[in-house]
Amino acid sequence: MGEHVERINRELKYKGKILEIYADTMRNPDGKTTTWDFVHHNGAAAVVPVTEKGTILMVEQYRPALGRYTLEIPAGALDEPDEPGIVCAKRELEEETGFRSEDIEWLITVHTTVAFCDEKIPIFVARNLIPSKQHLDEDEFIDVRECTVEELKQQIFAGKIEDSKTISAILAFDAKYNRA
Repeated sequence: MGEHVERINRELKYKGKILEIYADTMRNPDGKTTTWDFVHHNGAAAVVPVTEKGTILMVEQYRPALGRYTLEIPAGALDEPDEPGIVCAKRELEEETGFRSEDIEWLITVHTTVAFCDEKIPIFVARNLIPSKQHLDEDEFIDVRECTVEELKQQIFAGKIEDSKTISAILAFDAKYNRA
């Protein structure tokens, strides 16, 4: 593609705790202008906590945007936009599951909704989990569930797990570590 789309203006419409919403005026390759919505997210990190048995610790929590409980890998927003993802992942692991780990490695990075949002989530795998204590935020109510990878894949393919970071993480983990 020789021609490109060019942003010619960005107007802030809303600024929240973790999101900024903009109206972008774009010039298309044909010279016409159009307005696109753009959502800036400061970023997050997530972790696949693997027990000694090879099961995965998952968190179940209520998600107001969906109006229901979801089963997800532990994750959370970066404290600062430049916070390293691994630091955030370690913090969220302990806060949400009550376990910590010094044996943590990068698995994949996902951009959750590329059509209109720049949210980026590096996902890590944590092994050799060390019991600690949950440190939930005052508005967090999380139950920890232990599941096999096969159980999680069944829930993904049955449409019960719909969270993009969780689907990506479980399938990537399975492909990387459970396939010959």
